[in-house]
Formats: sequence, C-alpha cells, structure tokens
Amino acid sequence: MKTAEVREKYLKFFEERGHKIMASASLVPQNDPTTLFTGSGMQPMIPYLLGEKHPLGTRITDSQKSFRSGDIDDIGDNRHTTFFEMLGNWSLGDYFKKEQVPWMFEFLTKEIGIDPNKLYVSVLIGDEKNNIPKDTETAEIWKGLFADKGIEAKEVEIGSEKNGYDVGMQGGRIFYYDVGKNWWSRVGVPDKMPAGEPGGPDTEMFYEFSDIPHDPKYGENCHPNCDCGRFMEIGNNVFMEYKKNDDGTFSKLPQSNVDFGGGLERITAASLNTADVFQIDIFRGIIETLEGLSGKSYSDTNYTAAFRIIADHTRSAIFLIGDGVYPSNADQGYFVRRLLRRAIRYWDKLGIKKEGIAELVDPILDYYEDAYVDTYNKKEEIKSEIKKEEQKFRETLERGMKEFEKGIDSFTLFTTYGFPVELTEELAKEKGVIIGRSEFDLKMKGHQNLSRSGSEQKFKGGLADHSQETVRLHTAHHLLLAALQNVLGSNVKQRGSNITSERLRIDFSFERKMTDEDKKKVEDLVNIWISEKIPMIRRDMPKAEAEALGAEHEFGATYGDVVSVYFAERSDGTRVSKEFCGGPHVQNTSELSHFKILKEEAVASGIRRVKAVLE
Repeated sequence: MKTAEVREKYLKFFEERGHKIMASASLVPQNDPTTLFTGSGMQPMIPYLLGEKHPLGTRITDSQKSFRSGDIDDIGDNRHTTFFEMLGNWSLGDYFKKEQVPWMFEFLTKEIGIDPNKLYVSVLIGDEKNNIPKDTETAEIWKGLFADKGIEAKEVEIGSEKNGYDVGMQGGRIFYYDVGKNWWSRVGVPDKMPAGEPGGPDTEMFYEFSDIPHDPKYGENCHPNCDCGRFMEIGNNVFMEYKKNDDGTFSKLPQSNVDFGGGLERITAASLNTADVFQIDIFRGIIETLEGLSGKSYSDTNYTAAFRIIADHTRSAIFLIGDGVYPSNADQGYFVRRLLRRAIRYWDKLGIKKEGIAELVDPILDYYEDAYVDTYNKKEEIKSEIKKEEQKFRETLERGMKEFEKGIDSFTLFTTYGFPVELTEELAKEKGVIIGRSEFDLKMKGHQNLSRSGSEQKFKGGLADHSQETVRLHTAHHLLLAALQNVLGSNVKQRGSNITSERLRIDFSFERKMTDEDKKKVEDLVNIWISEKIPMIRRDMPKAEAEALGAEHEFGATYGDVVSVYFAERSDGTRVSKEFCGGPHVQNTSELSHFKILKEEAVASGIRRVKAVLE
C-alpha cells in the first residue's frame, strides 16, 4: 500500500462517518508563542477542545504536517523522522470512547488490512494523586473487539515504562501504563500541566514485528513501549476530558473530546509489515535517487544511517521552507539550517561530488503534488534556498578547516564557525588525535540549556493562556495591522506575531524604518478606533468569500473551505479590520485602553518589528 492510499482511505473513512475534512495547518504555529513548530495535529485545535465552536462543526478529520526538532540528532534508526504527517480525527463534544475505539480497530484491520494478531494496546492505569481513575471502560471495549476476532485479550498491569522491562509481556494484549505513558497534554504529565491546560487519558496502538528479536540492551524483557524495535506505536486515541484548575486539581471539561493522532508513515510501514519506515514509497524514491548519485547501496550498513538522515532532513527542510521558514541563525530558521547542514555532511559521506542536495527536491515533492499543492508549486523557490544554504555551508567548512589547523577546540569550531563536531572528530582521528567529546558534550549541554531557557522566556505566555490581558492585546494586534496598512500602504503584510499578557509584537513586510511621524499616525489611528467603541464580530464563511472580501491571511497558514473571520465593524457596516482568525477577542474595542508603541526595529531584510502595549 502506498502512503497516498493510506491518507486517502483514512480521510474517506471518517468523512463517511460524518467528519469534515480540514486542510493541514502550517508547520509554523499561528498565535501560539509557546512552541516554535506544529508538532502534532492537536496544537491548532486547542481553542475548540476548550469549548470554542469550530466552523466545520463537531466532527473533523485531517492529515496534519508536523515537525519535531528534538529528534534531529536521533535520526538514523528505522522508524523516527523529524517531519511526518499526523492523521487525525476529532470529536468536539460529540462521540466518545465507544465509537472511536471500534472505528480505529475497523480502520486498521479492515481498511488497511493489518492482522489483528499483530496489534497490542495500552490504556491508563490511573493517577490516584490527581483523582484520575483507571480506564477500565476503554480496556473492556478493546477486549470485546479482539474477542470478535477470536483473540483472547489478557489485561496486564505494568505501571511505569521502567517496570515494563522487569515484568515483560506476561501473555498480555492490553497493557495498563501510568500517566508517563498513557496521559496526553501538550506539556506532559498532570503534575506539569499549567492551569487551564486540557488533557486526558489515552489508549495507544502498537504493531508487532514478530520477526525482530528483543534486544536486551534496552532491558531484560520486552513490552509494547520497549525501544528495541519489535513494537512500533502507530496511533494514539486521546480522550480529552479534563482541565487543570488554578488550585492544581482537575475537573471535567464542558465537553468530552476525542483527539486521535496516527503517524501516516508508520501506519503505511505496518501495512507492509516492514519495521523500516524508509522502505515505504515516499522514502524509497529518495533513496533510489541517492543510490544512483552515490554508487552506494542502502543495504550496506556502513551507509544506511547516512541515507536515512539525508532523506529525512531534506524532506523536513523542504516543507519548512515551503511554509515560509528560511535558513538562519535564529528561531525556526536555525533548525532549517541545522537540518540542511547535517544532510550535506552525510551527502559528502556518501561521496557525491558533483550534484548538490537540491537535486532531491523533485523526487521528494513529486510524492506530494496532489496532497500539498502550495508546497509543490514553490518547488523552484525551495531549490533556490537550498542551493544558497549549501553554498554558504561549503564556505563555512572552508573557514572551519583553517581554524581547525590552528588547533581551535571542537566546541568553538561548532558554535562560532558552524563546523560539525563529527567532521572535527574525523579530521582529528586522521592526525592521530582523539578530541575530548565528553568535554564537548558537557559544554554543548550547557549551551543548549541556556538557549532553551532563553527560548522559554521568549515564547512563554501568549494566546495559549487565553488570559483577559492577552485577549485584549490580541484585538489590539488586529487594529495595529490595519493601522500599519492604512499609514504605510496596503503592501504591508503580517510576517509573524508574539502576544503575551504584557505586550504584543508584530513582524511585517516593509522596506524602511518607520519615522516618528509614521509611529504617531499609527498610534493615533488605533486609539481613535478604540474610542469609537467598535464591535468585534466573528463570522464563519466559505474561504473564497473571505478572500473576496479582502480578509487578511495569517502568515504561512493553510485554511479549509470554511473559515472564521473577525471583523472590527461599525454599526453602519464599515469595517476597520477583517482577518482570518479563530479568536478569542474582546466584544468591543472600548474594552481596550490607551495604545502605545514601545519600539520599532528591523529583524531581517524587508521585515520590520513593532512592540506595543495597552497602558
């Protein structure tokens, strides 16, 4: 079965069960400054899981582009990828466990043709501390489904992942794990969740590759959450029914939600009974191209990891660039640069001399021509960006070689010159010198902790908390964009935002520094609109209608056929602002106080930034 077939079957399966198909959101989260990337299908859905009405209704399905930066250094095994598609379906206060679990079992066994004897599942053992019960209801549903296939589904209590290595399978089919494994929220286990964050128990589905023996280096005994490769998680049904309160306790959400996420690539691999996701069609084409260019074989274990790293990293970089993220030394752009430079390093390991890594853009995007038309149509732009980055990196390598000859330490070579530590190690080995990798790792850990701390400070707060101050500043943000376009010209477009409870920030396209007069005109215009007490009105409408009205698009976002548009609209029907947006907003601009610009500055060529507050 091909990847596109699995995607199509999944969307059709849930469309036939009353779900509306939603377009994938951008890899760059909109109005969520708590994270750099969209790492799951759930992220864009938070407002609706909390009770806000979705324009498509209460049953929704999609295939969401996702990127997880934390996995970059681990790529090279047979099942992890940094970019992946997350098949998703949601019930927003509609159906719940008794519908979702049988549907997933039917989809996997009937539509995809997976042998039910190779499926194993996990459920939540409960969390006594937070008064969250054991999920026996879900276990009973699974038990009945397996029984219908003539399979005895023995229940086994495991608890922690660590304990799983001690107790093993015990002939089980249904496994109870603690909140470390069978609880889902954006920020982890219940104790770590902030007030207002939704979460819930989940039930995960694992496929067994029975021909792969357990590797005892991971633990004495195997179990579904073992990392030895015998089991691969292919899907996770989250029952989003709790919200953390201000006092640290948990209460039920106004509505019980279902949030399913399943890795498209992994489900495809399971359908083929291959433990290596790089053997499915979308990767096979890339690897065959690399084999032709390099003269090396993917089956040669000396080069297998190199093939996987190049294929994964280049695909991820292509989709990130397609969503407007260009290689740089900061924020999202840093990861695009890191992906490409690591891919180029392994490209050289394969001994490819003439062609550049942009050669892979066509064989990768050819698989996505129908699914992601916008990205496919940016093919030439993506090639150009990758070629420029490779040229820069080759120049960096040349400078780094000179510094290496001077005896500069590996950490400085990496952080100052972007010189890969693996290359430093290889060159040192050729000279009969062993560099202090442990010292490098120690320094790097401190460097990453410092960067992470800075990132947390930079991205904390924002619309994710839905506080009243943040909501007020969100509305002010809409007015500010409209004022900038009014004063500086209609060519001004939003290129990023960050809204906390203390201030708002907008990045926008403009070629020159704003004058003091420009800034005063913008401030005055926003304050006039505030004084006019203009209602903020949300309307759900066809995307084509919203575009015809000239509603502003959020940067990098992809929208479905029906969208939400917020209007700052006077009683006579004239509109100050109109933007595609899911909210939340104040009801009237009179709820805002005096608007003031704090700072205006450049952030990149042709991109300016304004920071502002409500006094």
